[in-house]
Amino acid sequence: MAIDLTADVLDVLSQTDEPVLSTHAFPSTASSEIKSALDRLKSREMVVYETNDKDEAVLTPEAEGIAANGSHEAKVFEAVLQAVGGMKMSDLPKAVGQESAKIGPGKAFKEGWIKKDRDILKANRESITDTSREQLQTIQSTRTHPNPKILNDLKKRKLVTMHKVISYKFSKGPKYARNFVKEETDLTADMLASGTWNTVSFKPYNFKSMGASTGSGALHPLNKVRHEFRQIFFEMGFEEMPTNRYVETGFWNFDALFVPQQHPARDQQDTFFISDPPYADKPREDPQDPQRLPNGSASEPLPKKPQQDYEQYFKNVREVHETGKYGSIGYRYPYNDNESLKLVLRTHTTAISTYMLHKLAANPRPARYFSIDRVFRNESVDATHLAEFHQVEGVIADYGLTLGGLIGFMEVFFAKMGIDRLRFKPAYNPYTEPSMEIFGFHEGLDKWVEIGNSGMFRPEMLEPMGLPPDMRIYGWGLSLERPTMIKYGVKNIRELLGHKVDLNFVESNPAVRLEKE
Repeated sequence: MAIDLTADVLDVLSQTDEPVLSTHAFPSTASSEIKSALDRLKSREMVVYETNDKDEAVLTPEAEGIAANGSHEAKVFEAVLQAVGGMKMSDLPKAVGQESAKIGPGKAFKEGWIKKDRDILKANRESITDTSREQLQTIQSTRTHPNPKILNDLKKRKLVTMHKVISYKFSKGPKYARNFVKEETDLTADMLASGTWNTVSFKPYNFKSMGASTGSGALHPLNKVRHEFRQIFFEMGFEEMPTNRYVETGFWNFDALFVPQQHPARDQQDTFFISDPPYADKPREDPQDPQRLPNGSASEPLPKKPQQDYEQYFKNVREVHETGKYGSIGYRYPYNDNESLKLVLRTHTTAISTYMLHKLAANPRPARYFSIDRVFRNESVDATHLAEFHQVEGVIADYGLTLGGLIGFMEVFFAKMGIDRLRFKPAYNPYTEPSMEIFGFHEGLDKWVEIGNSGMFRPEMLEPMGLPPDMRIYGWGLSLERPTMIKYGVKNIRELLGHKVDLNFVESNPAVRLEKE
């Protein structure tokens, strides 16, 4: 139970007109209890006080033993000095104890206090000064040491630990009184009836005090930046793709994107494979849920969408890999159906883009899609890499698109995020040609950093879906974590996503505006 020190503080001040230190007046009382009493009196202007924070050195149990009985090296010296003709190394533990026999000789040799003659230890001098003991005794009495180097050395030897000590210096305030008069906080009916309201002292309202914090939810910084990206996409006329399928088949994740089945990205070192069940069915039409009325009953069936031949699509993808098609010679390797049906945790959201573009082939038309969601890679976790992260992806389908148009669109897109200095570097992707890495100039780092990847989807990916040969599609992507880390000053990605995230960091950070510094 907390102790009320209000009267005790007033008693101490009644004995002097000088400021009083809490460490002298209440040496064994917790600082929180002292502060509670001082705050109560300060609100009535009965006292004024200031807070002092300082680090004090505290001896460890081992150091307290040294301060009381001497250092390990001094014990070894005294034992060797008292032994007639010196002392054998094997007899040292019996004389000074195992710990001192293990630690002491090295320091004693270093100080030149003892020497070794074969297996015999002999004293080099008649007397010594036990410096370690004197240093620790100084710290024990003063809670510090005048030489910071010595203090740091003792901390490294784990003989001293530093503790933060809070103390208060308080004195009489303008309304100081010997006795503390309780102030009423509420005007009651009894006071009005008896007339005591006219004589009691009421506690004044403090309109500057902070209200009690109310527990509430908070958006994670990734969600705040995600919201900004979504607003940019919606502003530019994009439609959000459904991204609720974390598990994909190798067909949608790799094969449909014209990624060969021998590609290194499909190894277990880079991709998470599902063990149960290990395989899925071949691509097929998604089941259509019945439309529900407000009362829960099923309504008339939804209009049927144009039927697509998934078997032919699967056959087209196999052929374009195995023998080539649509003007391509393909990869010319034996295509394995089972490899395409393996279940994996999706390694990129481009698997969703592929699925949506195949849907678009049923009614080819200009379209703009985007997605922002989680993907998974079998990578070593470090300050900049996780086994799961978020990918921001956009695709634009239209007729007559060119590489110059993609570059121009990227400049507009990234300008909305406050990045107006871009460079483009040729790159390779199995499913885009031409492909470009996107670099932006980072003002804080004063250098160019990679911020995304882009390209135009290959005919080997698009024409097996049934899309017209003259339709062109842009695709680009970037991570959600990198701009979030830059905007919030996070250096280690594990502090942004995962079990090590500080909830105070999530609750205290403001909303973000990508175009603002």
